Amino acid sequence: MARAPRKGKRSNAQVHVGFLRHAGYRWAWVGLALSIAAAVGYVLADVHPRPNGGSWYGYTLGTIGALLIVWLTALGIRKRVITKGDWSLKAWVSAHVYLGIALVAIATLHSGLQFGWNIHTLAYALMILVVLSGVYGIIAYAGLPKALSNNRRETTQKQMVETIRSLDRQLNDAAQPLNQRQAAAVRLSLEKSKVGGGFFRRLSTRPMDCGTRRALRKLKGLIRRASESERAAIGNVTALLDRKSAALLQLRKHLRIRTLLGAWLAIHVPASIALLMALTAHIVSVFIYW
Repeated sequence: MARAPRKGKRSNAQVHVGFLRHAGYRWAWVGLALSIAAAVGYVLADVHPRPNGGSWYGYTLGTIGALLIVWLTALGIRKRVITKGDWSLKAWVSAHVYLGIALVAIATLHSGLQFGWNIHTLAYALMILVVLSGVYGIIAYAGLPKALSNNRRETTQKQMVETIRSLDRQLNDAAQPLNQRQAAAVRLSLEKSKVGGGFFRRLSTRPMDCGTRRALRKLKGLIRRASESERAAIGNVTALLDRKSAALLQLRKHLRIRTLLGAWLAIHVPASIALLMALTAHIVSVFIYW
């Protein structure tokens, strides 16, 4: 009689493998082999005084590099088509990463380390910017989604905003017994606790001009000179302000992580378009003037 499979054991379980480790790092090895082959060819090429962009070897590497750049920028189109197998989206992204890194070696050897204030060096600089922003994107997506999940604690952004609005309503009611000066401190929290804004503003989780932080500092100073009955009212308000401060911190952390996740694309995509334009100008100028 055949034994029943034990509970808790997974037979033929499919373990998730990220795009960096896809197919046993296949594209990492391909990218490394391509870089080594380009370097060996650069050393052994019989070109005097040395291989450069205008030599036969330079043209060879330039052609490979240009084709790679065009293929790499096609990922945006490829992402809209879902397929399986050797050229699944995961495989394509894996190749995109490792061949993109190999492109640095190919383009550098293509240039023969000859740089100047011209369209050719601009194309090279844009390529480096695209690669660096892509590397940042890999690092960001390796750790930030987990940080985003830990900060949210199963709370949506909409719920975070609603929590702050609810605390504002409670603060408005709790501030009614306060005198004019104490109420003015509470209004700082109600009117000056801005969340979001420009890029650098979204990166800050504890802005110095936060109205809630300023309100807490003012009320903690005023409570020392308050009467016994006023202290009880101020205590209720400061407790609400502490809760609002924590809610604001959670929301600001959420926005900061989302900003960091999207920041690389704000550089990577426009730089890729600029690279294609500079590459076209580079190729045209070479065939016209060389």
